[in-house]
Amino acid sequence: MGEYSKALSSYERSLEIKKIALPPNHPGLATSYNNIGNVYDEMGECSKALQYYEKAQEIWKIALPPNHPSLAKSYSNIGAVYFNMGEYSKALSSYERALEIDKISLPPNHPNMAASYNNFGLVYDNMGEYLKALSSYERSLEIQKIALPPNHPDLAKSYNNIGAVYDNMGEYSKALSSHERSLEIQKIALPPNHPSLANTYNNIGLVYKNMGEYSKALSSYERSFEIKKIALPPNHPNIAQSYNNIGNVYDEMGEYSKALSYFEKSRDILEKTLPPNHPNLAYPYKNIGEMCNNMGEYSKALTFSERALHIRENSLPPNHPDLAQSYNNIGLVYDNMREYSKALLFLEKGLEIRQKSLPPNHPHTAQSKRNIDIVKKKM
Repeated sequence: MGEYSKALSSYERSLEIKKIALPPNHPGLATSYNNIGNVYDEMGECSKALQYYEKAQEIWKIALPPNHPSLAKSYSNIGAVYFNMGEYSKALSSYERALEIDKISLPPNHPNMAASYNNFGLVYDNMGEYLKALSSYERSLEIQKIALPPNHPDLAKSYNNIGAVYDNMGEYSKALSSHERSLEIQKIALPPNHPSLANTYNNIGLVYKNMGEYSKALSSYERSFEIKKIALPPNHPNIAQSYNNIGNVYDEMGEYSKALSYFEKSRDILEKTLPPNHPNLAYPYKNIGEMCNNMGEYSKALTFSERALHIRENSLPPNHPDLAQSYNNIGLVYDNMREYSKALLFLEKGLEIRQKSLPPNHPHTAQSKRNIDIVKKKM
């Protein structure tokens, strides 16, 4: 339900009881530490999540055989935190350790093996290594087709993930086909207002937006939003995501005032539901800053862009790609203000991070270089 403080309170009460009732290295304690880590992970408090996941792992290493599936799950959870922190090499390392254990302890087509390949796909997709991502997702899907019934919801997730990679590669017809296959499965397997259906409509909307078919994008995003309003509490972060996505379409259409209105609605929800330095809170500030920049309100653009940067500096590792995005946006504002030396400073910081964190041919790195060349020509 996104009520993280209540979740933490319940899990911590459970842990207190277990500490009294059980020996110190009982697997039940590890489960509690793991659950608390899950909540902090959802809250974007990566260091706390990592701390609790590692406590759980310490106990499981003592209490369980070395290749127990719970240890594999522990490595997967730690990998997910590193993934959220943008530390992709550490994420891959943890995911590989999880897969090694699964290969020993599980049959070759167990659904957990599919989950491991899915995790690799997520990392490679975010690194811009789309062919590796596609290969990993397709391996996951192959296992699921053997291990699961044909309309299992996990198959729908795999089709969604494959669609997302095709979208990133600009192969929009393939992306739509994958997302629509996902939707077909979900309509059979899930209730009509299940949040997973909202996610698939969201993905279809994103493809249409990238294709420039804005009316279809809005229609899909609004269908997603309708489901979320029924299925989720009114201030759930996923409601904020819908406002953000609809705002993105209006931005692409050049309707900046409408876009700004939706981004502000997204911000209002996230300010109520997330900690002040949660990395997801940076997104509406970033988007509001971009709208103000497009509308020529440069002082406001700087204020919101700097707020996004401040959150990211406090919540993400120093070479996370989102930091590069913030430096780039601030540089673009200074460019519009004709303060070219400041623009160059921020754009070069963004490029430096992208060169460290992304593959050499990633389109964002090329974008940074183009922006720097444009500013240098104006100086």
